[in-house]
Amino acid sequence: MRTFSLFAIVILMNTFVLESTASAQALPASQAVTDPKQIKSTPNAQVEPKSLTTEKLYMTRQVGRPTWSPDGKSIAFISNMSGRNNIWTVAADGGWPVQLTISDQRQSSPAWSPDGKWIAYQSDYDGDEQWDIFLVSPKTGKVVNLTQTREIAELDPTWSPDGRYLAYEVKPKTSAAYEIDVYDMLMREVKHITTGTPQDKRNSNPIWSKDGKSIVYTEEQAKGTDSNIFIADVAAATSTLLTPHEGEQIYSANDISPDGKHVLITSNAGNGYDNIGLLDMATKKVSWLTKDKWEIGGGEFSPDGRRITFTANVDGNEDIYLHELATAKSIALPIPKGLNEPAGGHSAFTRDGSRLLYYHNGPTAPGDLWVYTVATGKSHQVTHSLVAGVRSEDMVEPYLVHYPSRDGKWTISAFLYVPFNMARNGQNAAIVYIHGGPTAQTLNSFNRFVQYAVNQGYMVLAPNYRGSTGYGKEFQQANLFDMGGGDLQDVLAGVDWIKQTGHLDAKKIAVMGGSYGGYLSMMSVTKAPEVWAAGVPIVPFVNWFTEIENEDPVLQQSDLATMGDVVKNKALYQERSPINFIDQIKAPLLLLAGGHDPRCPKSETQQVVDAIKKRGGTIDYKIYENEGHGFARVENQIDAYQRVADFLEAHVPPADCSCTVNE
Repeated sequence: MRTFSLFAIVILMNTFVLESTASAQALPASQAVTDPKQIKSTPNAQVEPKSLTTEKLYMTRQVGRPTWSPDGKSIAFISNMSGRNNIWTVAADGGWPVQLTISDQRQSSPAWSPDGKWIAYQSDYDGDEQWDIFLVSPKTGKVVNLTQTREIAELDPTWSPDGRYLAYEVKPKTSAAYEIDVYDMLMREVKHITTGTPQDKRNSNPIWSKDGKSIVYTEEQAKGTDSNIFIADVAAATSTLLTPHEGEQIYSANDISPDGKHVLITSNAGNGYDNIGLLDMATKKVSWLTKDKWEIGGGEFSPDGRRITFTANVDGNEDIYLHELATAKSIALPIPKGLNEPAGGHSAFTRDGSRLLYYHNGPTAPGDLWVYTVATGKSHQVTHSLVAGVRSEDMVEPYLVHYPSRDGKWTISAFLYVPFNMARNGQNAAIVYIHGGPTAQTLNSFNRFVQYAVNQGYMVLAPNYRGSTGYGKEFQQANLFDMGGGDLQDVLAGVDWIKQTGHLDAKKIAVMGGSYGGYLSMMSVTKAPEVWAAGVPIVPFVNWFTEIENEDPVLQQSDLATMGDVVKNKALYQERSPINFIDQIKAPLLLLAGGHDPRCPKSETQQVVDAIKKRGGTIDYKIYENEGHGFARVENQIDAYQRVADFLEAHVPPADCSCTVNE
């Protein structure tokens, strides 16, 4: 998986209550537009066309993973307010955030120690994903590199309840297997909890039991279709399988109950869709808490063990629920629609269970941290990411649309952004924006470049093609051994659909995407060259043979598992490598890549540049030598997306949007 991540006023809503969710599908159905003629542009005399510049949008703050202080008075979180992804702290009641770490390198996954003395986090070098574990004192700002292993990646630090030990994942640069280690802060020793894991498996997400004697973790298969939950005895470093099963099923551990008897899990074993259940560690039996046909994800137990949190992703909108175990009632937190997730390190709850930290991200405002008070049912905003001059009212909320796949096997879900005041006159331009992964999903969340493009006058379609998450096991696995096949056709079916809205000039449609979305963008311009007026592949791969040879071993195992043996399936590898069809390209291209990208190496981009230059085609490109898989430095983000903006303006100019809506 190459998932490409591009880094409010309280709204009171009706509380939605679920009862006996295990008995039937209980979540509300999504409301999607299926007739392209029903797509309308909203008249808005107050909107300021072309007011949202790339510089303004990429100067809006990005807020990343947070962690509670032990006393619940402060929150540490990742933000790029300084231009780099460093650690900041803020009072839980809100206030001015304070920068804690100052580094040119990106940081991630902060975890506050139980005694409050340290915050553990991970940091790599120019995006190379060779993470080290660091400690920083929240009082003095003193930083210590705990691991200092340049050729070994350590990530996802997790404290034991007494604060003596730190568990984390470990992967040597030349290995595909992830192991779990524990660092003894007192004796300064490392203990290997797992060893000898096969190269096609990864041990992840270590979760401590409340007595600190055990760690529950998830072991994932490279293919992404099977996983198991284990419990490890820390002292003996021995593991026991908790989820024996036949066939391919996903089991992921989320949290351990305070009494140590149950594991909150997420699994598709019940009905082929992700649901949550309680795994009895003694009997290894699962009691399902939900049995829905959307994507349900487990959160954590409240400190008293009476409640659990979970999220429900219904067609790209994700809500947070509090579930009472005794009554089997689930209450949706009154939060605006968008991407909503519990946050806070090991637990989103404060130690006394009175408050819950969550992350809210909506289509017209970037992600921020909010605190929900259980007793009152109300939330308050802690961080504020929007900057002056960037107005939510100038941004567009997308339509949720459904359209049929070309082969008739699937209904494809997508978000469609329509600019304000766009005339239905067949003269407008569009961008098809393809997500990465491919096991990922475009959600109803804030996307800086999409909002820029819409403000400039582009219609934007973001499809969730087959292989995407969020729509069940069968849909997610529908592109196995068919990468660049049916999923590409799903993208092209989206183009067929938006042409029928009556807004667009069919000769003014561009394709754009990052990572696997960059690959599908390259497949688009080579396999359907007549459709596109321009293409913008970002950190793409273009040649399955060289990609497997040069990528990180983890991705190598994943690609072999999802595409099959290179020798036996040589014809498939060749047919699905867009580099072999460069001579078919008609559209001008702009490619962007990272010099230290371990997932889609810059050599993939260079192959395209060399091939197109050789045949005299139109090609522009930029390799950011101090970046990895995606761009973390703000000045690089601004430079990259201004290049994209200028390129699209030159080759696919939007229509004049000073017109009024003409229905």
